Amino acid sequence: MVVSSANTQSFVKLIEYLNCDGLDSDVATARLRQRLLISTDISWNIYENLLNYLGNSPYFKVIYHQGTLQIISPSSRHEIYKKMLGMLVENYCLETGIRFYPLGSTTLKSQEKLKGIEPDQCYCIGSKKNIPDLAIEVVITSGGIQTLEIYQGLGVYEVWFWQNGKLQVFCLENYEYLQKKK
Repeated sequence: MVVSSANTQSFVKLIEYLNCDGLDSDVATARLRQRLLISTDISWNIYENLLNYLGNSPYFKVIYHQGTLQIISPSSRHEIYKKMLGMLVENYCLETGIRFYPLGSTTLKSQEKLKGIEPDQCYCIGSKKNIPDLAIEVVITSGGIQTLEIYQGLGVYEVWFWQNGKLQVFCLENYEYLQKKK
């Protein structure tokens, strides 16, 4: 679904579209998990209001980039991959004695840069910081907002993408991401 409007009515349409009534039903949950919404001309205020409305809902992942809003309802396959990659990072850190702080899908945002994202998993390494050192994204469907540009603007040092059974690693160097080879 695509919504294009820059007023409060667009916020109401988003809320109606994402109405969480009936989430206890397996059929309703399955239907909601297939939803992807991209809206344009969305103000920062509407983005903030939507985040407040949704709270810490595990049913939706919200991404905002300079007026474009994307809302994804992750599938169970997405959640399995995200959890497995997170366990890989956590076990590696525990085994090697690296201090880490798991932040899960904490919302990262900057009103000044008009960017906001909820990584699938993210971690601070060494010490707790406002912006994590590592973000992990599981890509099941494509065609949405390019998240690497958001992470770049927020200053996340390393981003991992799991897509089609392959892991891609990007590291921020001189304000640009470089893909690391094996």
